[in-house]
Amino acid sequence: MTDDVRLRRGRGALGFSFFVQGVTFALLVTRIPAIQDRYGISDGLLPVFLAAVPVLAGVASVATEHLVKRVAPSVVLRWSQPLVLLSLLGVGAGERLWHVAVALGAFGLSVGALDASMNMLGVSLQRAYGRSIMLGFHAAYSLGGILGASAAWYGAHAHLGLFTGYLPAVAVLLPLVLLGSRTYVDRADRTAPDGLPEKGLGAGGFALLLPLCLVMACAYIGDSTVANWSAKYLQDVLGSSEQTATVPYNVYMVTTLVGRAVGDLGVRRFGAVAVVRGGTLLAASGFAVVAAAPGVWTGMLGFTLLGIGLCVIVPQTFAAAGRLFPGASDTAVARLNIFNYVGFLIGSPLVGAIGDAWSYRGAMLVPMVLVLITLFHARSFGPRGARYGVDHERRAGDRAVDVGRGGNGV
Repeated sequence: MTDDVRLRRGRGALGFSFFVQGVTFALLVTRIPAIQDRYGISDGLLPVFLAAVPVLAGVASVATEHLVKRVAPSVVLRWSQPLVLLSLLGVGAGERLWHVAVALGAFGLSVGALDASMNMLGVSLQRAYGRSIMLGFHAAYSLGGILGASAAWYGAHAHLGLFTGYLPAVAVLLPLVLLGSRTYVDRADRTAPDGLPEKGLGAGGFALLLPLCLVMACAYIGDSTVANWSAKYLQDVLGSSEQTATVPYNVYMVTTLVGRAVGDLGVRRFGAVAVVRGGTLLAASGFAVVAAAPGVWTGMLGFTLLGIGLCVIVPQTFAAAGRLFPGASDTAVARLNIFNYVGFLIGSPLVGAIGDAWSYRGAMLVPMVLVLITLFHARSFGPRGARYGVDHERRAGDRAVDVGRGGNGV
């Protein structure tokens, strides 16, 4: 098998892995009310269950940082993704409270390892290609999220039980994931550029990574604000109907998919710094429009801008971490991935507390300001004119696979 074919197959397999994770996560989070009803979880206990998942995922991300020093990231991904799918099935199969506690715990631990290893492979594949492809992987995740949410809506509409609703997805996706995992592509040389075994970030390394960690957390605060508060905002603040209130998140997900699908072209044409700055300004504008919206349709416009703007930040943050630490990219990605969960944990309670204490219009300005922090750290995403991030990647681009010609790339 030629290197070109191997890379294309690896890219397609990893893209499918991102897609499956989008489906899986959407199936879980969109059926939270049904999970609460099935197991009799009180309103006071529900936040504890929900917070436990990202906390355990953060722990697993840290563990993955050390695990990939012994085994390749592809091995971690090959085993963690089936565990995520089986944990989802376990959430729907239990009967007692401790059953769902164990299933959600397993989901959190396995999803942390999954997220870290997926993005490690994405960063190393982008380096091998010598061109921006990271947004394409996250576009596959967005597409999976849309399809997963649609399947969950059908399950709820048809009054399907959780296990009945989850089983077809797991039965179809699990064997396909196991089959695709045979073609994951790790870095051929898992050593630092000086030929020594890959080490940690080194003295002062985390200080260099910290701006990207802050950007990641702020981006997920914005994302969780849309996920958790868009429906309530449209209905309670802008006076929409209950049916219309479900639309903003769907609009957000669709625009996220579109933005990520074309985002790699923007990075190749204008560079990562320009794309991240543009996305940040669009996202901040979206929050401002939502906060000032006089009616429902203006609010919809704001959530549209949010989706287009926020969608480019997270994939480019992972890519920037890999470029910043070419000899320790796995460690950098694992550390950065923790702040995904930090933002998720902070975002929803922060907006809710401000909304209750002051106003929900005012609360929308908080993620707007936090997202704007990205502008101060935009230079961390690479040289102004970079298309791939660093010189060695541009040189690699001369001999890399042209992903536009054939293949099964995402």
